[in-house]
Amino acid sequence: MADSDVGTARGAYGSGGGGRRSARAVTVAAAGVLATATLAVGCGPQDPGADALRQPTARATTAPPAPSPTDDGKGATGYVTPPASPSVSPPASPSAPPAAPVTAPPPTARPSTAPPPPRILLRTGSEGAQVRELQARLRQIGHFGRTPTGYYGTVTAEAVRSFQAKRGTEATGATDAVTWRQLLAMTRTPTADELDPPTERPVAEPDRRCLTGRVLCISKKSRTLAWMIDGRVVSAMDVRFGSEYTPTREGEFPVFWKSRDHVSTLYDTPMPYALFFSGGQAVHYSADFAANGYGGASHGCVNVRDKAKVAALFDQVKNGDKVVIYW
Repeated sequence: MADSDVGTARGAYGSGGGGRRSARAVTVAAAGVLATATLAVGCGPQDPGADALRQPTARATTAPPAPSPTDDGKGATGYVTPPASPSVSPPASPSAPPAAPVTAPPPTARPSTAPPPPRILLRTGSEGAQVRELQARLRQIGHFGRTPTGYYGTVTAEAVRSFQAKRGTEATGATDAVTWRQLLAMTRTPTADELDPPTERPVAEPDRRCLTGRVLCISKKSRTLAWMIDGRVVSAMDVRFGSEYTPTREGEFPVFWKSRDHVSTLYDTPMPYALFFSGGQAVHYSADFAANGYGGASHGCVNVRDKAKVAALFDQVKNGDKVVIYW
């Protein structure tokens, strides 16, 4: 009760014969104040009839003093001590940081069960003895119609692609480990003549000018070059010539210049192992010839497609040796 209320009550008791009525009035006034306070903190209008039927709601109150050993469960006032309210955990301290949300770990990636792609052994641009063996084996079973050159060009890639398609594998044109194993199972080890045949076509009958001395004897009819010393064929190789617009000259010429790593200044193309015999025309290795065969032509030079053979020829030929070109 507020201090002003206490003073009012004392004044009432202190008056004359009206003391009892004043006390009752104070009591009624206090009850009215309590009722008004109760309505002021409520959640909204209440139904008085429904309130009469409700059980009183337990309020959180301060626990009474603990009974003495002789109280037998009763307090000092003689009333039965109400049962203790269920314990409620104290709220977390405001200073404590909120607990981090628990998240499930990301799923572990499973290793792929797909087989790794086959390893590529040979492809376009490869050179060497294994390419030569590949070409010889493909030729044994009718997929390569040329003489092995040791250079993996478009012709070889197309032959490999044909072989792969017939075997039901992916026709990439590159020789992977699977393709190589299949080819080994279907062919035999190539002989020396299969790996390094003299020429794709038989060497032509030599011109009479080729029968004496050191001569590069070149036949346009058979498209072969025979390196001859005193009428004996030392080596032979396939060659191609210029087109009708840039024809290769015919006749007898001397070798006047050797250039191992020559590059054409006119066409900006490599001319390795060049043996010049007439102006800008020379016998030399052609990577295009090795790759594309007779599908192309030179600008007048005599192209050789076997790099190893023309490299050996370059080391043997001397300036002044003859070049004979004929039909």
